[in-house]
Amino acid sequence: MSVSLYYRADRATPLTEAEAALVQRVAAAHTASFPYEDEERLYLYESEDDAPGRIVGGSTKMPFDPDRVVTVIVRVLGSVTELRRVLPDARWSVHLDDLDVPWDETEGYALPGMGRPWPRGDV
Repeated sequence: MSVSLYYRADRATPLTEAEAALVQRVAAAHTASFPYEDEERLYLYESEDDAPGRIVGGSTKMPFDPDRVVTVIVRVLGSVTELRRVLPDARWSVHLDDLDVPWDETEGYALPGMGRPWPRGDV
């Protein structure tokens, strides 16, 4: 059985060109710094036509290797934190299957007990 991290942002107004460029910049920085070639990373869905108001959506399947899962969670949550910071007026939902991932205004997204989830300056 696999576990996945799901993330989405909803807003009445679509992304502007500038916002779309920032989203792509975050995704590109994540891809460039991701440590595992053979694991899923931040994955943003191409289109949210079936979800009116959805401006960003994606998911990442967690690795089965216990030595990699924390690193993947930390990296992806760091990238989702950066996405939320470039789209602060959206309503965000981030969860690991049925577990909601809490938002902290200072630290961003992290699972309880994980501490600071990412190194600043990834983007």
